[in-house]
Amino acid sequence: MQHQSKLPNVGTTIFTVMSTLANEHKALNLSQGFPNYPSSQKLNDLVTNAMNSGYNQYAPMAGNLNLRLAITKKYQLLYKSTYHPEKEITITAGATQAIYTIISAFIHSDDEVIIFKPAYDCYEPAVKINGGTPISIQLSVPNYKINWEEVSSKITSKTKMILINTPHNPTGTIWSKEDLLQLQKVTQNTNIIVLSDEVYEHIVFDDAKHYSVCLFNDLKQRSFITASFGKTFHNTGWKIGYCCAPKSLMEEFRKAHQFNVFSVNHPAQKGIADFMQDPETYNGLSEFFQRKRDLFLNLISESRFKFSPSQGTYFQVLDYSEITDEYDVDFAKQLTIDYKIASIPLSVFNNDNKDDKVLRFCFAKTEETLIKAAEILSKI
Repeated sequence: MQHQSKLPNVGTTIFTVMSTLANEHKALNLSQGFPNYPSSQKLNDLVTNAMNSGYNQYAPMAGNLNLRLAITKKYQLLYKSTYHPEKEITITAGATQAIYTIISAFIHSDDEVIIFKPAYDCYEPAVKINGGTPISIQLSVPNYKINWEEVSSKITSKTKMILINTPHNPTGTIWSKEDLLQLQKVTQNTNIIVLSDEVYEHIVFDDAKHYSVCLFNDLKQRSFITASFGKTFHNTGWKIGYCCAPKSLMEEFRKAHQFNVFSVNHPAQKGIADFMQDPETYNGLSEFFQRKRDLFLNLISESRFKFSPSQGTYFQVLDYSEITDEYDVDFAKQLTIDYKIASIPLSVFNNDNKDDKVLRFCFAKTEETLIKAAEILSKI
């Protein structure tokens, strides 16, 4: 049988490619964004207790109510913003599922979705498989700043959605208050939906502030926020996330969610809900990861790599233009094979594989791993 692919140009993700290469060559894996240290024993015990207490059957479709109440409390504490736990919050199988479901629920054939490149690799395929047209806006090193005149010029009568990500993966940059105000301005008096990927909201550095779309009233009324407990609590394999949106948007989201997921791992939800009763579980993340970032950058300060310190996320972009002119994918593979350290080339997330000679390294690693990685990079 022969079939026409809906995603003919999509192959194996760069994350799988680089992690497989790292395993084959026994390289330090600073490519894929996951910690190599355990999640909280207290959280693990709470999930185990939830299992032993009988939370082993289907959770409510929208998610465990205690967890949705904990999320409501978090938004009130951090942003003085309110989402109704029963009508405006849904627990998902990770943030990627939330993003895919949002796009599936709203994007029709030929709808346009504005995406800022470099972009996390799940965005564009989700638009295409639902018949939409990605409209890319390329951001450039070293600052990856938004040109708002260009954004305005790309908005047409077909623009259905704008997808943003702050703190930003893969570049480690954050959007400013002015950026969010500009986004609010260009979407005002339109039917454009904003999908705001805020999975790294708790990881910002140097006393910076994360500006969530929920802080801006008009933006909040047209926006989804997606978030990830895996990123927050160091357990990416649990695949637990959530999304928030006004009731009218969330109603449409749940129509799709109930048929492609319905409900999510119940004991993990209950354990996370109990864990979140103490706000310190997420309030100390910026300091925790800034120590790792600073250690890593101090150790490679005398290397031939150039960098601007990451503003958020647990990723650091390194510029290797003074080392070689090689294409970043080739150089990343060479580092993995010859030097035993794996990273992610950014060109795969750009328009037309635009190569800025930069690689992304994950510093959500033990101190021992970061020291070993820095020793390798300093010898290149």
